[in-house]
Amino acid sequence: MMIRKFKFLLPLIFAVSLLISFQTKATTDPKDKALLTILKYVLTQGHYSPQEIDDTFSENVYNRFLESLDPAKRYFLQSDIDEFSAYKKLIDDQINSEDLTFFYLVYERLTQRIEESKPYYKQILATKFNFDNNDTYDVDYTKINYPKNVEEKIKVWHKQLKFSTLSRLNDKITIENDKKKEDNTYTVKSFDELEKESRETTLSNMDDAFIRIQELTYSDWFSTYINSISEEFDPHTTYFDPSVKKRFDISMAGKLEGIGARLQKKNDYTKVSELISGGPAWKQGDLEVGDLILKVAQGNGEPLDIVGMRLDDAIEYIKGKKGTEVKLTVKKIDGTISVISIIRDVVELEETFVKSSIVKKDDRTFGVINLPKFYIDFDEKNFRNSATDMAQEIERLKAEGAEGLVLDLRNNGGGSLQTAIEISGLFINKGPIVQVKYRDRDADVKSDVDAKIHWDKPLVVLVNELSASASEIFAAAMQDYGRAVIIGGKQTYGKGTVQSVLDLNRYHNLKEDIGALKMTIQKFYRINGGSTQLEGVHSDIMLPDRYTYMNIGERDLENPLKFDKVPQANYTIWNNYENFNEAINNSKKRIANNTYFKLIDKNAKWLKKSQDDTLVYLNYEAYKNDLEFHENESSKYDVLRDYKSDLTYTSPLYEKELIANDPDLAEKRTAWHKNLKKDLYVEEALNVLSELKIKPQYHLVKN
Repeated sequence: MMIRKFKFLLPLIFAVSLLISFQTKATTDPKDKALLTILKYVLTQGHYSPQEIDDTFSENVYNRFLESLDPAKRYFLQSDIDEFSAYKKLIDDQINSEDLTFFYLVYERLTQRIEESKPYYKQILATKFNFDNNDTYDVDYTKINYPKNVEEKIKVWHKQLKFSTLSRLNDKITIENDKKKEDNTYTVKSFDELEKESRETTLSNMDDAFIRIQELTYSDWFSTYINSISEEFDPHTTYFDPSVKKRFDISMAGKLEGIGARLQKKNDYTKVSELISGGPAWKQGDLEVGDLILKVAQGNGEPLDIVGMRLDDAIEYIKGKKGTEVKLTVKKIDGTISVISIIRDVVELEETFVKSSIVKKDDRTFGVINLPKFYIDFDEKNFRNSATDMAQEIERLKAEGAEGLVLDLRNNGGGSLQTAIEISGLFINKGPIVQVKYRDRDADVKSDVDAKIHWDKPLVVLVNELSASASEIFAAAMQDYGRAVIIGGKQTYGKGTVQSVLDLNRYHNLKEDIGALKMTIQKFYRINGGSTQLEGVHSDIMLPDRYTYMNIGERDLENPLKFDKVPQANYTIWNNYENFNEAINNSKKRIANNTYFKLIDKNAKWLKKSQDDTLVYLNYEAYKNDLEFHENESSKYDVLRDYKSDLTYTSPLYEKELIANDPDLAEKRTAWHKNLKKDLYVEEALNVLSELKIKPQYHLVKN
């Protein structure tokens, strides 16, 4: 659980985690009962892996629903849970009989408990906190029991509000000290003054939180219950109520404007799950996948806590018009807190297109191709797509004498299956590339039918834990054919499922819109029969990185579909390398003896240890020392940022004329080549590429 991994996030939970509607008691609505029946029908009949709606299913829904409403166990009393538990194994029966008794009971009790809790924060924040006491608090919520009575509940609120205020107090002290450094005549505010200001800021944020609570509707929380049911099938199966469905349609049809990042809800937190290639955050460079966004400020405005806020609401504060500034306070995966300034913009499509570089290594010429996504436009037949662009780029590199090719698919989240198949076909003779399977059907083998091989020289494919979907299909095909050495992280993302959005209104004749369901309907399988689900693609050569010891990807989600196999497709291994295994073993030896890779691995272990530390300090000095410790530990790895290889990267000849007439393109390529020189992973990929040899008889056969 992400909650227990990030111990410095607790202070921000309070301001916005009270996402409970204060509306009047729920009423029996025929639409709600109809939705329950339709949902059951669609999921059991259409989902790729239907679940048996039984007592086990019921218990899982029960736990998921309560955790989604009160993850930090600060509202419900143990007596409430004891009462709710009578329904733990009855939810399946209630689904079958259109009975919403459990939902109504929990919803109304929660509303009652929240209303009772409203005075707590005002009372607690009216009194000065003592930050000299050696208090601590463990934010692993699995270790926390529900309070037995109001007195215990108030103690929980007191500790959490105290920590929330302590976080702000430390920020204010830091600002005051910075002002003193800039201006020696500046009079620093006293500790007591700053403590009072911090409590007032916490109070203001809590007041704002309750205003936002009142804006939520009954439908929002009924949707939470419905999603507790749908997500028991898998984490990608999600219910969209009518308002959410409209926003989804707009986001699919419209241009991406904002910071260019995909966000997901991880318990109380807004987590960066993907950076959109060509987007503002991607270009700015500081925001990373795995970062947790804690606060959002509009320009120089007061930061707003978004921990605990519904994802839709958090996104509303983060996105904005082109040219405006947003400042994100984020919890980095290394345990440090950073403020990242991003100027909102539209995603530049050009940055998602294939680009290549010529690299000189030991008087030999190689090519590096970066493919940020598998793009295609189905509405415009003449619009460029990744397959035709890749073929063209390969021909250009061949013309410049490239002896080998590194194809960089790091952070490529996928895209068009069709182009993944076609790009695979550029490197092999015709044959199967991927298997696609519907429920209760045999897998359908998708093949490349073009016998032409565009690139017959050595190939290395560079991946990481964020290479997903179509990237995994391509990498898996190259690995199964033995066509390329796959080099990168422990494994790729591991998403081997396909979703479709289904309009639920087709199943009823009510006058009201009941929304839609995004549901998993297919699964991908490699030509060797194994699924890419969960397992992804394991690298032939594993390079340590920041995510090595973390669960990043599909396996980090709750309740993902399992890995399984189908029969192997009929294919012939390429088998034209003279020293495939030798090149791999040589690389493993280099990596084991490389000082920088050793340091990266050490850093990765420390990151994991830091995430597993769930104890927070309520003593100011202990809190400050703990923060400084993490900052000092993080600084030990700054040397990794200073690394620079002796390789030379240049644009291919065709692009040099374009660069001469386009200063913006020139600036982008200069920045890319600068980053390539500092890229340890590309350098090792080129080391492998330079060693790979094609069998002489292969060239004889071709000639």
